Amino acid sequence: MNCARPISETRRIRDGFTLAETLAALLFLAIVIPTVVEALHLAGRAGAMAERRAVAARIAERVLNESIVFTNQVSGNRSGVVSEGNHEYSWTVTRQNWLTTPLPLLTAEVQFTIQGQPSSVQLSTVGTQSP
Repeated sequence: MNCARPISETRRIRDGFTLAETLAALLFLAIVIPTVVEALHLAGRAGAMAERRAVAARIAERVLNESIVFTNQVSGNRSGVVSEGNHEYSWTVTRQNWLTTPLPLLTAEVQFTIQGQPSSVQLSTVGTQSP
């Protein structure tokens, strides 16, 4: 009497996963999937923030350059709002004396909100001397 099972029947019993292996895999996925989704969400937010800051810096540079050209004609602060895409950026250019010389220090600040949080970009330069 030979009690040994045939090789094909032994393989059939070992094929597949046990309940413990399946539960371990599900537990692993339950941990990994939310982590990956959160990482993608954070990466998207960081990308949006970088893009908005780049637009704000470009606007600040433009209004600052305009202020340098008109520095002798404009004595006070200037401000305005620029719409880029479906976002609004409010800007302000302030003029103050730089150190002890009559050279004006021009500072452009562009403010915007991203995901309900206020943010801003500032650029400064020294203007030309008044005649």
